Amino acid sequence: MTLLLLVYRSLRQHALSTLVTAGSIALATGLLLAVWTAKEQSQAAFAATSTSFDAVLGARGSKLQLVLNAVFHLEASPGNIAWADYENIRKHPAVKLALPIAMGDNLRGYRLVGTLASEYQKVEYAPGRTYQIASGGRVFSEGEHEAVVGSFVARKLNLKVGDTFHPFHGLTFNEHDEHAETYTVVGILEPTNTPADRVIWIPLEGVQTMAGHDPRAATEISAVLIQLRASTAGFLLDQAINRQGNKLTFAYPVGTIVAELFQKISWFDRVLGLVAYLVALVAAASVLASIYNSMSARRRDLAILRALGARQMTIFGAVVAEAAAIGVVGVVAGLVVYGVLISIVATIIRAQTGVVIETWAWHPVFVVVPLALVALCALGGIVPALKAYRTPVADTLTPTS
Repeated sequence: MTLLLLVYRSLRQHALSTLVTAGSIALATGLLLAVWTAKEQSQAAFAATSTSFDAVLGARGSKLQLVLNAVFHLEASPGNIAWADYENIRKHPAVKLALPIAMGDNLRGYRLVGTLASEYQKVEYAPGRTYQIASGGRVFSEGEHEAVVGSFVARKLNLKVGDTFHPFHGLTFNEHDEHAETYTVVGILEPTNTPADRVIWIPLEGVQTMAGHDPRAATEISAVLIQLRASTAGFLLDQAINRQGNKLTFAYPVGTIVAELFQKISWFDRVLGLVAYLVALVAAASVLASIYNSMSARRRDLAILRALGARQMTIFGAVVAEAAAIGVVGVVAGLVVYGVLISIVATIIRAQTGVVIETWAWHPVFVVVPLALVALCALGGIVPALKAYRTPVADTLTPTS
């Protein structure tokens, strides 16, 4: 109790320096946890999303670009492929499901994706879970100017069943490129926490025959999303398609290709991590400096405690405990900082990709990082603790005049 009382009084007496130092620890805690979570959870979320399909068939070009465009609705399409290519892959005995898609238009920045309703309804975006339409809606009909709107788009654009809209040409919104066709919203997609939530789905031929498009687009599509019957078939198709010329690209396996994206930006994670570690070291140094600089003003108090019977180890322990207490205050506040930072990051990722990350998913790092920072702060308190330990009682209490 004596030790705790000493720590409490010291923290209260030096409240300003305590708060400033704890603030730097909070920033270090928040940064470390946010960097780790943003990296690990976004990678896990992208990997989980990519499991909806095993492969993507598209025009000759970068596999990563093809996957980002067709699966995550990012990037531009590397080109179109003939309808015959879709028919060939659909009929292949190793293919379980082939979903043709066509892109090229948007509604205020959100992409319109044309597809076949009959195949779209068979897709499992997660094991045992297929796309569902919210109550009061239905799937679009082939040959009609109808649309099913992803939940995220519906919320952002305030769309509901029965509303109408005019698409805009291209993947980037330009108010001067409005199409004449009028589409009616016939369904709102139930939330899936996948990129499908950021898309407006319409009949395939709607994209192909939209006014202002190249007439050749009526017999072309952007890509084919593929589910295989067996993983071994993917390697065989990869060899057969990618080595037969410069016409098509068979992107397989999708999960491995997505992992390449994170490898390309891993340097950014390392930079952020380095910044967080440096902030942590500065925070520990601040603890050392704050307590050490206060030792001169506290020498007489410490000497009086010694004269009243306090042992040297009690004084030493009180100073180390004070440093650790500052660390505890900092890491608790750091969890709040983490919550704010990761919420901002998660919102941006959701808005840009449709992928939802689990910001508070349990992991030992939520224990390891706070404990490590508290230990680092306690370590920073050892130097001023040694100074307090060595305080000469007689010399300090001797009157100066």
